[in-house]
Amino acid sequence: MCKLPVARTIDEIIYEIMEKEGFRSNNQDDLGGDTTYGITEKTARNLGYKGLMNDLTPDIAKSLYLGEYVQRVRFDEIHKISAIIGEEVIDTGVNMGQGVAAKFLQRWLNVYNNKQAYYSDLTVDGHIGPATIKALTAFLSKRGHEGEVVLWKSLNSSQGARYLDITEAREKNETFVYGWMKNRVGLS
Repeated sequence: MCKLPVARTIDEIIYEIMEKEGFRSNNQDDLGGDTTYGITEKTARNLGYKGLMNDLTPDIAKSLYLGEYVQRVRFDEIHKISAIIGEEVIDTGVNMGQGVAAKFLQRWLNVYNNKQAYYSDLTVDGHIGPATIKALTAFLSKRGHEGEVVLWKSLNSSQGARYLDITEAREKNETFVYGWMKNRVGLS
């Protein structure tokens, strides 16, 4: 997200993502192709949506986001522990892939564990499981609100670095990188 968020519900997070993504987009430079509320036709079909993409309603889009980008990957459990970290992994997961968001979190938790004094290193596998939940809980117990903010900034830093990497590797992403940095990465 673009600024230090306040604790918000998952529904509020999803609606903001949908607002950022816009109703319809079919930009030739976008690898996702034709999207409605940021959901690609391929993803919608894989999740069981059979209608025309133009008919995809906000409620259906919200349901798809909630099931695929929040609950299936256990980002709702992250949100229960820390609303701002949960919001960040949800937003990053939508924009970069759920596994990427989970790996960012796992990597930062590993380097913040003080050489495993606070908790054991995690396997960086891109899946949120009991070990990641336990590590996040231990980190926040040790570092408190300040640590929560530092972790949020760290996740945003990784997101920004990835935008640079993927844009340098694919020139067509220059169409989007300014907006990504403006709307998705916050460090304040």
